Amino acid sequence: MIENFSQRWELLDWDDISLRIHSKTALDVEKALRAEKLTREDLMALISPAAEPFLEPLAQRAQQLTRQRFGNTVSFYVPLYLSNLCANDCTYCGFSMSNRIKRKTLDEAEIDRECAAIQALGFEHLLLVTGEHKAKVGMDYFRQHFPAIRRRFSSLMIEVQPLAQEEYAELKTLGLDGVMVYQETYHAPTYQQHHLRGKKQDFFWRLNTPDRLGRAGIDKIGLGALIGLSSSWRTDCYLLAEHLFYLQQTYWQSRYSIAFPRLRPCTGGIEPASLMSERQLVQVICAFRLFAPEIELTLSTRESPYFRDHVIPLAITNVSAGSKTQPGGYADDHPELEQFAPHDDRSPTVVAQAIIRAGLQPVWKDWDGYLGRAAQ
Repeated sequence: MIENFSQRWELLDWDDISLRIHSKTALDVEKALRAEKLTREDLMALISPAAEPFLEPLAQRAQQLTRQRFGNTVSFYVPLYLSNLCANDCTYCGFSMSNRIKRKTLDEAEIDRECAAIQALGFEHLLLVTGEHKAKVGMDYFRQHFPAIRRRFSSLMIEVQPLAQEEYAELKTLGLDGVMVYQETYHAPTYQQHHLRGKKQDFFWRLNTPDRLGRAGIDKIGLGALIGLSSSWRTDCYLLAEHLFYLQQTYWQSRYSIAFPRLRPCTGGIEPASLMSERQLVQVICAFRLFAPEIELTLSTRESPYFRDHVIPLAITNVSAGSKTQPGGYADDHPELEQFAPHDDRSPTVVAQAIIRAGLQPVWKDWDGYLGRAAQ
């Protein structure tokens, strides 16, 4: 019996999967587009080069499934960066310990100011983000600040260093609703190449984090791969789908979301090893909608305003807007502390207006304590 996803991952051969994806034909794509429920082979076909001429019917099917499942709604969230301290050395991240940037961790008064500024923008769903520094922004820091933050927002998610199962269970009692944990790449040699120092070097500790989340009863688990880190984004995306499918089968009580971040410019940043065009990003987003019609798909401010305005109506259910990727960015703008430079820097109001013009309804709040989590 498989106890965690790493055991399933061991059975998946990267090179074989890459060959199978690139061997798919137009007939395979047409078969996948007709399927009521996609198989793994169907997904390979829809993310393959052979599917690129079929983008229009793929997008139409994805939009139909999205409207059937989620209606005409798009949920808004915003990241709050608590700290850019990090004990890892990662080649692609602006917070990497080897980068000579100013470091800052918000104290109680600064967090209060940030929360007030975010509330003034209309947000109810908050994603707390930190660099990975267990000593300075670990459980003691979270215990100190979570309760006050949670009281101000309808839902609370985190994107921080991977924690132990019992730590996630404790944070759940403090009001934690969801955790985003991106594997970056499912290709172990590439992973080792880009993670030079720190706990994040442990590929399998990170890979099995969603298992610990599922066992801790976390309501929402967010997955993703950093597009462009490996030499084959198609293979990374397929293995992301394998991870999702395993989790859905094993921890069916949790909800799932998928994000598709592409490498963005940052201090000490690297050039992508594989380039995904905007058309190809649309292809993958729509393929995931057909593969898993019930999951939430997220599009962040990493992408351009034009791209977001045209893709959100197709298959996206969650968006960030007005994001600041540095601690203290909402109350006081400090671009020198950024993790990366957002591409869509429009205000939340402007993004919401664009969504309304597309015939969709922005949703600022769709969660309350009685919707599945015991009252705190």
